[in-house]
This record gives sequence, structure tokens and C-alpha cells, in this order.
Amino acid sequence: MITVRRAGGADAAEIVRLRGVMLASMSGTAPAPGPWQEAARQVLRDHLDAADATMAVFVVDAPERPGVLAACATGTVEQRLGGPANPDGRVGYVFNVVTDPGYRRRGYSRACLTALLDWYRDRGVRKIDLRASVEGESLYRSLGFADVSGPTLRLSLPPS
Repeated sequence: MITVRRAGGADAAEIVRLRGVMLASMSGTAPAPGPWQEAARQVLRDHLDAADATMAVFVVDAPERPGVLAACATGTVEQRLGGPANPDGRVGYVFNVVTDPGYRRRGYSRACLTALLDWYRDRGVRKIDLRASVEGESLYRSLGFADVSGPTLRLSLPPS
């Protein structure tokens, strides 16, 4: 039995540690320590304990390692303008789905992501997006995520 719980602000440091694990897995190199970590911890502390939270993280604690997380899945709700396919305009976005290497292949990410999808359902959010890594694609597809048409474009503005 896998026990999943909703994270609070006190879990911020461990969630950011797992984010570093995910970023290293995607790029092949561990991210350099820097201001990004404290900024991410602050975002988590500000949002996870809010009564009207638009961000949630579901976690599995590392067995027999108090204070250490084995896995997490993060999601946000964004308010956009509604349309025919999504009248209320709310859209979920899943990111930061990661399992610590020592705990992989135990179903922890699936359990965290399933809890996150239930959180969206409870809030009436019916459209949920994510960007899949090669490693995570089969998990996402097994939970019903599918390809969408149209190109995705991004603009990165330089710092002012």
C-alpha cells in the first residue's frame, strides 16, 4: 500500500531537492545551486498552505527516512477565458513529477499523479496539460493524457 499525502510549506526544501533530481535527469547534469532554489522554496511556502490554493503537490515519504520525500507530483490551476470545449476556462498544468532514483519502479509517481488528478476533479478542472519527458510518457498516456494538435511556441524574454 502506497501512502500519498498533500504536501505543505514545510515540505518545500524536499520538493525543491526532488526538482533538482528531475532537472538533472532531463539534462544529464545536476543543476548548479543558486537563487532558483530559494525562489522555488518561497513559491511553495506561499502557495501550498493557502486556503484557496491554486497549486498542490502530492508526495510519498521515503520509507524509513523521516523528513525525506521519495516522490512528488506538482500541479497548478490557471484561469483563462472559457470557450466551447472548456466553458469555465480553468486549466490544470502538471509539472515536477519525479521519483528519487533509489525509489523508482515502485508506483510512487503514479500514486502522486493519481492523487493530483483527483485534486483537479474535486475542483471541477477538466482540462489538464503537461509536457512529458521520454521517461514519463508511458505513465501519462496510461492515465489518459494524449497528444494535442498544434505547435507549441515559447518566447524567453531577457532579464530587464
